[in-house]
Amino acid sequence: MIEQAFNFNSPIKIGISACLAGDKVRFDSGHKRSNFCMDELADYVEYVRFCPEVAIGLPIPRKTIRQVRVEDVIKVGPAHSDEDYAPDLAEYGKKVSDEHGEQLSGYIFCAKSPSCGMERVKIYNEAETGNTSEGVGIFAEQIMARNPLLPCEENGRLNDMHLRENFVMRVYVYKSWQELVATQPGLHELTSFHARHKYLLMSHNYQAYRDLGRLLAEGKGTPLEELRANYISGLMAALSRPARRKDQANTLSHLQGYFKKVLGKVEKQELCRAIDDYRVGQVPLQVPLTLLRHHLIMHPNDYLMQQVYFHPYPNELKLRYAI
Repeated sequence: MIEQAFNFNSPIKIGISACLAGDKVRFDSGHKRSNFCMDELADYVEYVRFCPEVAIGLPIPRKTIRQVRVEDVIKVGPAHSDEDYAPDLAEYGKKVSDEHGEQLSGYIFCAKSPSCGMERVKIYNEAETGNTSEGVGIFAEQIMARNPLLPCEENGRLNDMHLRENFVMRVYVYKSWQELVATQPGLHELTSFHARHKYLLMSHNYQAYRDLGRLLAEGKGTPLEELRANYISGLMAALSRPARRKDQANTLSHLQGYFKKVLGKVEKQELCRAIDDYRVGQVPLQVPLTLLRHHLIMHPNDYLMQQVYFHPYPNELKLRYAI
């Protein structure tokens, strides 16, 4: 079975803003519970909840806080106040990163929060009479800076199905990498890992697939720690952008080639039509993939059976039904 290659020995841990998990930790004693996170993804991951504002001692309820630029310094506190929580929020971000960074396979932040927003956080001018949406949450900034490979997303962006699928996929790939690295892999194991991710990587960035393959092929004299770091950095960067329909269709066509000698004329036409229909946006990715999986079951191929592309995360999440 294709799925056998994707059983994890330990739970997938994802950091999450506590308010998104339903904890009543917001300034008004409320929450911003995410239905996707808690009703769908929660069945497959283990959340580690953080509220940096409460963690640094702010009460519930509390005054709202905002980012204010004072010369070249970003301060965080209530409106028109001399209080500045930015140093404490940054320090807590460093603490969480040091204590939990290696255990986490992803992080979901609360959008636009002055402590947790990934991007587009409002920064007020010193007089607090105007603002720009160019800030990053002080806590989130530390988490992302100190864990540059960690897949991160915001609750609002997860409403976009392409970004949602891309985030979950990266979490599972990163978890696979974490488990591989724990075994102190050599060049052979790295090459095998790359081979299993061939078509997933190809669907996102064909050039990156070739470059990373060359990196490993020429890596015999490179210290393993350096080789691992260069490889995973390149892999996560290549996967960070949702795959384009054109690249997905080209990948599907490559996979179709494995079956050209075993499929009948009608089956070939059906598969070609499904790929073309996907290419022009008439059907979701799941349609041609389902056909390819069926043919793989009927005509097993050991190399394809190991491909992460066919099963990057649990099918029950139905993420490929909407892209």
